[in-house]
Amino acid sequence: MGYVTRIVIIGGGPGGYEAALVAAQLGAEVTVVDCDGLGGASVLTDCVPSKTLIATAEVMTTFDSSYEELGIIVADDTPPLEQAARVVGVDLGKVNRRVKRLALAQSHDITASVTRAGARVMRGRGRLEGMQALDGSRKVIVSAADGTEETLTADAVLIATGGHPREVPDAQPDGERILNWTQVYDLNELPEELIVVGSGVTGAEFAGAYQALGSKVTLVSSRDRVLPGEDPDAAAVLEDVFRRRGMNVMARSRAAAAKRVGDRVEVTLSDGRVITGSHCLMAVGAIPNSEGMGLEEAGVKLRESGHIWTDKVSRTTAPGVYAAGDVTGVFALASVAAMQGRIAMYHFLGDAVAPLNLKTVSSNVFTDPEIATVGYTQADVDAGKIDARVVKLPLLRNPRAKMQGIRDGFVKLFCRPGTGIVVGGVVVSPRASELIHPISIAVDNNLTVEQIANAFTVYPSLSGSIAEVARQLHTRKTGGEV
Repeated sequence: MGYVTRIVIIGGGPGGYEAALVAAQLGAEVTVVDCDGLGGASVLTDCVPSKTLIATAEVMTTFDSSYEELGIIVADDTPPLEQAARVVGVDLGKVNRRVKRLALAQSHDITASVTRAGARVMRGRGRLEGMQALDGSRKVIVSAADGTEETLTADAVLIATGGHPREVPDAQPDGERILNWTQVYDLNELPEELIVVGSGVTGAEFAGAYQALGSKVTLVSSRDRVLPGEDPDAAAVLEDVFRRRGMNVMARSRAAAAKRVGDRVEVTLSDGRVITGSHCLMAVGAIPNSEGMGLEEAGVKLRESGHIWTDKVSRTTAPGVYAAGDVTGVFALASVAAMQGRIAMYHFLGDAVAPLNLKTVSSNVFTDPEIATVGYTQADVDAGKIDARVVKLPLLRNPRAKMQGIRDGFVKLFCRPGTGIVVGGVVVSPRASELIHPISIAVDNNLTVEQIANAFTVYPSLSGSIAEVARQLHTRKTGGEV
C-alpha cells in the first residue's frame, strides 16, 4: 500500500469544504477542523441567511411597487380612514425561523457531502505548531470545546478561517438593540426605525431589505454615495431607488458611537449630530480570523490588516501552508473562497491547475434592483488601466421590463476597441445575478460583441438587452458611452 497524503483544513466555510471535497476525491486523507458547523459564516450567518431574508423582502418590494400598475386588486377590509395602510405585512419572527432552518439544513447537507467523500470532520479550533519538520510535515493542534487537545500531522495545511464583523469601540453590539449582521436573525419583531451604519454591500443589502419589510430606515454612509466600491452608475440608480422608497440616506456622515437609551438607540456622528432609532445595525466591514493560530511563528506572512498573504495558487509564505477565503482578503465572495480552496488542493496534490484570475470573477449585490458585475470596471476604464469602449442601455427600453413594470436598471458592456472582445459588464435589474452569466462566459472565453450580438435571445426577455448592447458596440465606430 502506497503513502497517503495527509491534508488538514482549518475552517469549514466554502474555501475549506470545497477543498476537502477535491482533496478527498484525489485520494488524500483529509481532516476538516471546524468550530461552528460546516458552511462557515457564508452558510450560517452571512450569505445564505441574508439572501433568504432578502428573498422575502424582494416579494414585498415587487408587490408594493408593481401590483397597482399590473392591475392587481387586493381585497382589503381596512377601515376607510386607514385606507392608505399597508395591506401586506411580514412576520419577522417567522421569517427568521425559516432563515435559521434553511441555514442549518444547508450546513448539514455540506457535512454529509464532505463525510461521504471520505473526509473526517473534527469539532474544535486549529492552530499551527512551530515550523515545518525535516520530512516536510506540519503539526496542527486542535483544541476541543471541552479543553482537550489533539495533535494532527499534515503534509499540507489549508487555512480557511474567514472573518468576523468589525466593531466600533464606542458602538459595541448587545444583540438586542445594537446589532452586527450575525445577530439580526434573533429578532422576533420588525425594527420600527432601523439605523444602518455602513453603506458597503452588507449595509446596502440590509438597509434595502428592512425598508422593504416595513422598517423606517436611515442609512449612514461615510462616503459620498452608497456602494462606493461598485459601478458609479449602478450605485446612483440604487441610491435613487432607496430615496424614492422613503429611505433616509445620510452621505458623508461617519458614526462615532452608538448607545442604548431605554428602548431607543442614539447614534452620535463624528460632527456631533445625534440620530435616534429603535435599533442600529453596524455593518462596518470585517476582520480576518488570523489571530492566535501560530501563523507568523510558522512562517506565514500577514498583511498589516491581518489578512494572510497568498499567491495565485493559494500558497502562503510558509512551505506546505495554503490559505483561502475571506482570511486572505482577496475577494469576500463564497465563489472566490471555493475556487482558492480547490486551486490549493489541485496544486499541492499535483493535478492540473490554473492560477486564480480575478478578472473573470462575477459578483452580485443582492439589493433591489440587484447589481451584478464581471471583469474590468468603469473605474478601470476611467483610470486608464484598460482601453475599452462602453455602451449603457437603460432597461426602460426593454419590452419585457415594460411588461413587468421594471423602471430602474441598465445593461452596460465594456469591449476592446480593435477586436471587440468583451472585457467586462454590469447589469442592474431584478435577478441581475442570473443575467450576468452570459457576460461572464463572454469575458472568460474572450468572446466578441459580434458573437454576443449574433446569438439568439428569446423575445421578449431581459437578456435581449445584453444582445442589444452588444449590437450597439459592434456597429459603433467610435468610443464613448450612450
